[in-house]
Amino acid sequence: MATTQVIDATIFASSHPDIAKRTSISGILTSSVMLLVGILAFGSTFELEDRSSTISMALMVFGTGLFLIGIFRLFWKSKEVVYLPTGSVTKEHSIFFDLKYMDSLTDMVNSGSFSAGSVIKSESSGNIRMDVLLSEDKKFAAVQLFQFVPYNYQPITSVQYFTNDGASAVVAFLTKSKQG
Repeated sequence: MATTQVIDATIFASSHPDIAKRTSISGILTSSVMLLVGILAFGSTFELEDRSSTISMALMVFGTGLFLIGIFRLFWKSKEVVYLPTGSVTKEHSIFFDLKYMDSLTDMVNSGSFSAGSVIKSESSGNIRMDVLLSEDKKFAAVQLFQFVPYNYQPITSVQYFTNDGASAVVAFLTKSKQG
């Protein structure tokens, strides 16, 4: 028996039992290599005979920059959101639409009936924003709509979750809406 989960939070702050945040081994390795190369580049400036040379200064700046980027990646980019049943990594997207599509989009999201044959076209910016969390294998999607009210986007719908065929329908709709 399926139960509907109503969440008033935004899509990127809500939780779902099939979604987990995990440590990315490749992210940690990349960050560690950046840290190591940054430290070595910075440290090599002390081995140079002329510490005020252009090469010395460039190595110092390069080493410091690489070290700082490595630290940033280690603490903020070493996590990935994974759809547990398939182990697929998810990605966040925001798609914008014109205000005239608000009712149609709201009905689509709330009913879960995304149609690839729809005439709704996305835009580079707009008063309606659709936040989407999609797994790479296209077996999971979470969707939420927002409307721009002066200075802020306000939620129109709660977060809706789709799996398997429902997620594939979301992907087909998004692909079709971008072609226009």
